[in-house]
Amino acid sequence: MIFFYAPKACSFASHLALEHVGAEFEAHRLDFSKNQQRDDEYLSMNPKGRVPALMTDQGLLTENIAILAYIAQSFPEANLAPVNDPFQFARVQAFNSYLSSTVHVAHAHNYRGYRWVDADDPHSIEAMKAKVPDSMRECFELMENTMIEGPWVMGDNYTICDMYLFTICQWLEGDGVDINLFPKVANIFQLMNEDEVVKRVKAKELA
Repeated sequence: MIFFYAPKACSFASHLALEHVGAEFEAHRLDFSKNQQRDDEYLSMNPKGRVPALMTDQGLLTENIAILAYIAQSFPEANLAPVNDPFQFARVQAFNSYLSSTVHVAHAHNYRGYRWVDADDPHSIEAMKAKVPDSMRECFELMENTMIEGPWVMGDNYTICDMYLFTICQWLEGDGVDINLFPKVANIFQLMNEDEVVKRVKAKELA
């Protein structure tokens, strides 16, 4: 497998899952500051021009939700998701879908407002940025109070949900949100920061 990622991007979640299960893969870093995600060679493979992307022997997979599920199903012995229980697996997918479709989008308003409004309208861009702390805080309040069971997202088992949540938690400070407002989230974040696999992936991505 070949995995395409960018440092400090959402691809960290899938990178972490690959390392956690001991998958054999090549990691290819894309430098967003050089706009490498828009290079013709990369776009010919992944027209979305984003990360993560995972080339498998069956073809290309994109989107964290899909890649995380693929890894969990491909390495069931790692027990990263209840792959044999349709309802519980759907709950995992529901949580990760919320991270992808709502939380990540709220965060993106801080840096990529041009996706939604005219980039030549600085007032609209700044208005979107100003809303980010409130939007992110509301998202995390909802997760803290209604979605996260503790000690991990899904209860007693560490899953791909925790990997994806941890990835987005790394952005909270830059979004003007204090993670300590959310005790369950903060506990997951602390536990994962102490994990050796997490430390290893961080070191690789920032090397």
